[in-house]
Parts: sequence; structure tokens; C-alpha cells
Amino acid sequence: MSAQIPIAVRDRVSDKAAKTLDIVAKFVDEECIPADTVFEAQVGVGEARWQAHPKILEDLKEKARSLGLWNMFLPKGHYKESPGFTNLEYGLMAEWLGKSRVASEAVNCAAPDTGNMEVLAKYGNDAQKAQWLKPLMDGVIRSAFLMTEPQVASSDARNIELKMVRDGDHYVLNGSKWWSSGAGDPRCKIYIVMGKSDPNNKDPYRQQSVILVPSDTKGITIHRMLSVYGYDDAPHGHGHITFHNVRVPATNLVLGEGRGFEIIQGRLGPGRIHHAMRTIGAAERALEWMLMRINDPTKTPFGKQLREHGVILEWVAKSRLEIDAARLVVLNAAIKMDEQGPKAALKEIAQAKVLVPQTALTVIDRAVQSFGGAGVSQDTPLANMWAQIRTLRLADGPDEVHLQQMGRNENRRGKEVAAKIAAQKAKAEELLKKYNITRSEIGSNIKR
Repeated sequence: MSAQIPIAVRDRVSDKAAKTLDIVAKFVDEECIPADTVFEAQVGVGEARWQAHPKILEDLKEKARSLGLWNMFLPKGHYKESPGFTNLEYGLMAEWLGKSRVASEAVNCAAPDTGNMEVLAKYGNDAQKAQWLKPLMDGVIRSAFLMTEPQVASSDARNIELKMVRDGDHYVLNGSKWWSSGAGDPRCKIYIVMGKSDPNNKDPYRQQSVILVPSDTKGITIHRMLSVYGYDDAPHGHGHITFHNVRVPATNLVLGEGRGFEIIQGRLGPGRIHHAMRTIGAAERALEWMLMRINDPTKTPFGKQLREHGVILEWVAKSRLEIDAARLVVLNAAIKMDEQGPKAALKEIAQAKVLVPQTALTVIDRAVQSFGGAGVSQDTPLANMWAQIRTLRLADGPDEVHLQQMGRNENRRGKEVAAKIAAQKAKAEELLKKYNITRSEIGSNIKR
């Protein structure tokens, strides 16, 4: 809520955003978190789960719209469709949305739709916006983003192999994709697909293009839904999909041939901030569950409540420190995006992308440990939270890719800092001579 906005960023948050944040917090706490259990029950069991559309979700969406909570994610100053919030302001709201499974979709701010709407809003033409952006922003349909492929190392997007061959006024697509999140939902009507349209281009970053593919196009086969540590996330799902001679109108191409890398970088920057702040929210909720457990008067191992044992309060303190520090890293990235754009904030976005999931996983693991066997069961949200957030160390680029780039960029300062330290040493020698101090005298007063 607005009273908890970090003081370091408070003057950057408008009164409108602060009021909206209070409404979001109340909506999540009082409506969405209790609805999570009902949502799971209404999804049902067996194969029917893939056709389910729980009524409680539509009820929540109606409530959200009546509260003015809808499409808050499009940043002010970058999209004419924006509701007027900055990346920083929406980031604070996304933290609360991350506490509930249904909250993000209830306010039409759920991945992958948010990133896909940003692509259409930023790069789509008027016809593409009318056909796909409007129904997405109205919450009538859902979408999927298809980039990762099973047969290559997709952490290097230059390896993408799905073929896009121009044939008259169409492109013909052949290849496979997996981890196509959202493809299981019966309301998923559009795929945003990255493929290789110019494999012979000397510039490896101009070989790829992005095209809009209706999900019911002939030649598309969904082979299976992948599970995340046993969770299949029905009806949302993570599809393994193949394309066999799939013909797509050339007018569905986004921005132009060879612009794929430009588009995905523009898409992934804000998306990483959204994921990070939702993850902060999940970590906060895990800490709340841990606090409940360690103060439960019915749980008294060895005659004491858990809070009276060993390192438990240290876990609580460390969790508080780590969450608060991670939050500031994300908000710093959001501010830089607001002021200079996603491209200028690559370092800060990468820092948030790497740090936050690791922090949240540590906090969740402590909460699990405090619950014992219950912590890894379906009786708490912790096991599912851990499984979902563990994927974020892989999604949108694995940690190692970001760390390698950050390390490479930081190491470029090597010569500069070596020269600075050498100059400092030389200056120190000059000062020693000036004050008639010999090397043997340095440290002579150290107590032995």
C-alpha cells in the first residue's frame, strides 16, 4: 500500500498512482487471495481442466474494472493506450499482484499478454492493433509468445531455427516451439512467433522476424503441455507446438523483416521488471506465512514456539533485509527505464532479473523449512510458489547469460581502475617522502 512505498522513490509516485496502489492492495488481500482456492476448485480435474474458465475469474475482472483497475502496465509516455502510470508506479502495483495466482489476470495485467500487448502497441500497425490489441486490452482473448525451441540452445536467440519462407503474399512456417506459455488456454487466439526469415544475412541479428499467427491456423499441432516440477498450470499451460507448412499472410509480419531482435528486446525489458516485482510480492507472502507459522501457539517443538528456537528470528530478519534490498534494485531499474528507456537500462534490468528470483527462492525455502512437511505439500502456497519462481532463473534468458554480460561490461573498467590505483600508490609514495616517513615505519604501531 502507499504507506509502504520506499522513501527513496516516494516523490516519484503521483497521488493518482498512490491511490490506485491502495485500491490494488485491498483488492488483492480481500478479493484475489481468497479467490485463489475457488479458482483451483473451479478448474476441476482431468482433461476437462484444459477447457475450464472459472467463473470467479470473470467476476473478479468485473469487480476490477469497476474499481478502475485495468491494463495498468502500459507505461506513461511510451504508449497512447497507457492509463498514465510509469514503470515505477506499475512496478509497485505488480508487487501486490504477485501475491495471488489470479490477481494479474483479474486486472488484465497477466503474462504473456502484457508483453504481447506491448509489442502490438509499440510495433503493430493499425490493422494489427484493431484485430488483436483491442480484444487483448478488453480481456476478451488471450495470447502466447513463441520463441524457445527444444532442439537448440535457445538462451542464444541467434540459434532460433523455425523457418519463415516468403511465398507470394504469405509466409510459410515450419519448425517447433516449446514453453509456449498460455497456449493451453481455450481463449488463446493469437501466437506472437519468432522465426528465421533470412538465414543467410551476414548480420546474425537481422536474420529473425516476428509474425502474428492465429492459433487456429491449419498446420499447427499442440503435442503436449509441459509441467513445472509437476505443476501443469492448467488451463494456462506451457505448450510444445509444431508448425507444418503453416501459411500466414505477409501482412501479419510485425514491423518488417529482420526486426525480430529489436522487437524481443523491446518486449523483454519491461516484462523482466513485471516478473521481478511480482516475485517480490510472492516473497512478501512467503514471509507472512513464515511469521504465522513461527508464532502458532499449537506448534511447540521441544516445549517452545518456533520463534524461540535457534536461527528462526535470524531467518525472519535476513528475509526482511533481502526483500527490501531486492525491491530497491528493481525500482531503480524501473526509474531508469522511465527516464531513459529500456535500452539504456539493460544493466539495471539484468541486475533485477538475476537478483530477485534468487532472493525470493531463499525466502520461500526458509518458509518451507519452518512448516516442515506441510511446507512441501498442497496445504500451503509455498511449494507452488517455489516451483513457479524457480522458472524465472531460466525465463527471459538464464541467469548465466545476464551474469556473463554484466561481468564482461564491468570488467571493461579493469584498465581504468588499474591506472587509478597505480596513481594512488604513486601519490602515496610522494606523500611518504614529503612527510619523511619510511616504509619500515608503516604499521610499526600495530599491537603485537
